[in-house]
Amino acid sequence: MKQDKNYWLLKSEPNCYSIDDLKRDKKSVWSGVRNYQARNFIRDNMKKGDGVLFYHSNSNPSEVVGIAKILTNPFADPTVFEKRNEQYDQKSTIENPIWYAVDVGFVKKFKTPITLQKIKSDNSLKNMTVAQKGSRLSVMPVLQKHFHFFENL
Repeated sequence: MKQDKNYWLLKSEPNCYSIDDLKRDKKSVWSGVRNYQARNFIRDNMKKGDGVLFYHSNSNPSEVVGIAKILTNPFADPTVFEKRNEQYDQKSTIENPIWYAVDVGFVKKFKTPITLQKIKSDNSLKNMTVAQKGSRLSVMPVLQKHFHFFENL
């Protein structure tokens, strides 16, 4: 039986866009993903209603800081059409986009974030993709059981 919803971990550097920024804004366009595997997750598998673990990367420590949700189905990343934007891509068109984005909405911020070290040392979480050596994607799938662990905090 196919689950009706997918779950994701989205990484953001807190000095670029933090959970507090998302909480303030209530929703944001998740754009600027420029890795083909991460793009494929967005384009091919992400959909409105999916659950999101919001992760602060390149922070001390790196940690899951809250929960968000996908508010829209994927659409052409608008930053590729802005010539002055560092994400501009002249090969991408509205008819044939190369890069995709989604709108993400705030759900909750954790009082106590869960660090990467804790994830790696917890038997029920250590198999998460984010805990695997060399896992650097900014968008990665999360198992339903792992998402529910965080959701129930």
